[in-house]
Amino acid sequence: MVRLCSLLLLVALLTACQSVQGRLPTTPATLGPATLKDEKLRITTTTNMVADLAREIGRERVEVRGLMGPGVDPHLYKASARDVRTLQNAHLILYGGLHLEGKMVELLEKSSRAVAVTQGIPRAKLLYPEGSDDLPDPHVWFDVTLWKHAAETTRDALSAADPAGKEGYAQNAAAYLARLDALDAEVKALMERIPSRQRVLVTAHDAFNYFSRRYGMEVRGVQGISTAAEAGMQNIQMLARFVAERELPAIFVESSVPQRTVDAVIAAARARGHPLRVGGELFSDALGTAGTPEGTYIGMIRHNAQVISRALGSAP
Repeated sequence: MVRLCSLLLLVALLTACQSVQGRLPTTPATLGPATLKDEKLRITTTTNMVADLAREIGRERVEVRGLMGPGVDPHLYKASARDVRTLQNAHLILYGGLHLEGKMVELLEKSSRAVAVTQGIPRAKLLYPEGSDDLPDPHVWFDVTLWKHAAETTRDALSAADPAGKEGYAQNAAAYLARLDALDAEVKALMERIPSRQRVLVTAHDAFNYFSRRYGMEVRGVQGISTAAEAGMQNIQMLARFVAERELPAIFVESSVPQRTVDAVIAAARARGHPLRVGGELFSDALGTAGTPEGTYIGMIRHNAQVISRALGSAP
């Protein structure tokens, strides 16, 4: 009897979630000046990278609520009934797009209040990994110049939802874009300190291809583009042989991906007599904790570049 009641309760909850998901807003929200005298523009975001972007450009005119916090993997994240209610109450929904939020795509695309911050990136600048079924690699934020497109899309989305704030959003975006230009130059300089033979970034999953293209690093991942695919023993052994042959000193763990696959590569490399070690923790699919330097996009990218350069080269 208890099991039957539990089963009925589970079915009821799932039905409720599905019915709520079907009622996301389907009309754009546009706020006039009078409305914002009493309330801020309510923005709901998926990843905390997008939340940071909204705060940087919206500043005091916006109230941002992010669904995913530090260490959360967007590839695997499923929206709860509470998340859907938060989305319903938003004037504007911002998300990564390019199927980054793989299990939320259908939900997000149902609402005309939802904007993918990557939608302004030219298709020619996107990477399409072999076997991806024509889906682009979604990790565009690792090329700072591509994230500038996301900033511009965010500026335009905020301006459309809150026309009275358009001038302020434009000013905030211009200042932020200048900071991104400086960050791009900083990352380039850090990567150039690494000896050319050691400019190989080996990580838990294959998230750094845009970083590779922009900053001249060869990249290898234990897992594929999405963490939904498990790494097989053959992949681990092949990667261990590769790092041993290249005499790479370090492999990197990621804050949003379990460390077990990295540990397996280290063990396999050491079995071959190569003293591979963990070079540090990188932030890949999520920022760090709010209030820390890594809790912002700029701080996260700077942290990653410094950790990589220090482990493979000679960063200060």
